[in-house]
Amino acid sequence: MLLRAGLWTASLGYRFGVGLRNIAFKRGWKAIHMAAVPVVSVGNLTVGGTGKTPCVEYIARFYRQHDLRVALLSRGYGSENEAGRNDEARVLEENLPDVPHLQGADRVALARTAVEELDSEILVLDDGFQHRRLHRDLDIVLIDATCPWGHGYLLPRGLLREPIGSLNRADVVMVTRCDLVAPEVVQAIRATVQRISPEMPIVESTHRPARWCNASRETIDLQALQSRPIAAFCGLGNPEAFRQTLQRLGLYVIGWRTFPDHHPYLKDDVEDLRNWARQLPPDTAVVTTQKDLVKLRLDRLGDRELWALRIELQITSGQEALEERLRKTAVYV
Repeated sequence: MLLRAGLWTASLGYRFGVGLRNIAFKRGWKAIHMAAVPVVSVGNLTVGGTGKTPCVEYIARFYRQHDLRVALLSRGYGSENEAGRNDEARVLEENLPDVPHLQGADRVALARTAVEELDSEILVLDDGFQHRRLHRDLDIVLIDATCPWGHGYLLPRGLLREPIGSLNRADVVMVTRCDLVAPEVVQAIRATVQRISPEMPIVESTHRPARWCNASRETIDLQALQSRPIAAFCGLGNPEAFRQTLQRLGLYVIGWRTFPDHHPYLKDDVEDLRNWARQLPPDTAVVTTQKDLVKLRLDRLGDRELWALRIELQITSGQEALEERLRKTAVYV
């Protein structure tokens, strides 16, 4: 009870700080800097995984298909390893080899670099909803259907980074992982968004498993592992979503391990995983996420094959409205 009261008190202080900061930007007390080209922000209201990386990839591919030079900008949380590149950046670099990804705390400076040195024509700001210093021409906010409102409380009692009412700053709301909840849950999320902003475009999406890949960039079909026992591990903000995805693929999961989000996988972690894998039945395949595999860069663990699930964003509702706004944002399209 005392702990809950303490967290509630801390949440009040956090709410005050967030509110004051937002007022400062709204009234011009804090400067908002314009980039020389359009900026599309992909962000969220909560901490943890809402599926931003597949969404960022989708948007970057959309603009590349229109022959625009795109650059990705991000803060780079968890990038203290491997020359300052975090796991999401490495996934995006692998999936989008022709799209540069700049990381750093000063995204205003990154935007300038992307335009002046890389001749970028449009910028995609990853995890940008709370980053108010850089003006954005389109604000897309993601809501994870499996935990839409961060348990209803601001940090540190809940997972909300700012109040739900802040959605009125957004231009588009995308509900992710809609396939992992009942339809009435998605409808309840839509109703909440529409109460805050009645005209808000709402996009529904899923994270569609595409194929299995390994560190050598070999791929196999999704059905290739269905007849074998599976042991899975991941370091995600929402590990349960990965588990549910494996179950929906009809896989027989006999082992399961989780690590914190952005886990760096040090030498002891890898050896521990190898020992775990050696104890599994001989025909077991070990699987993880692409976000984890890009840090491990191994094809096997303890003589067991290691495969990562490649995920792609699939829009199930609202695609036309989203792409219309993407086109309008890029004056060249």
